Amino acid sequence: MQIKVLTERTKLPDKTIRYYESIGLLPSPNRQPNGYRDYSEADVERVKFVAGARHLDFSLDDIAEILALRDRREAPCRVVLELLEQKADEVNQRIAELQRLEAELRQLRALGLTFPTDDVDGKACVCHLITQKANEPAN
Repeated sequence: MQIKVLTERTKLPDKTIRYYESIGLLPSPNRQPNGYRDYSEADVERVKFVAGARHLDFSLDDIAEILALRDRREAPCRVVLELLEQKADEVNQRIAELQRLEAELRQLRALGLTFPTDDVDGKACVCHLITQKANEPAN
């Protein structure tokens, strides 16, 4: 099948498919006599796997590792389970960070409501609170 059909079946742009091919996630396809790429059903499944893994925020390196195991006829299940746990932990960490940020934003807004809203220079209004954030140590 030509790349147009592969893009229709996988819902990925041809540019993305070519990129996956260029970095080795997708093997170079056979070529038709006219030079067009000729993809197989196995390529459809492989691209769908890559797209699904990317949707779950797996890195391209993680995906390459999984596919390399598959290509060597080794079960990647333990690696995938480990990555799923790691990604879930990362999401949990991001949620906690976002909740802290939300609390800080709400606190700054509440404090900012006590300041004048007509200070053009930003010296005695909510804007100076934001400037002060630049002087605080990073978390």
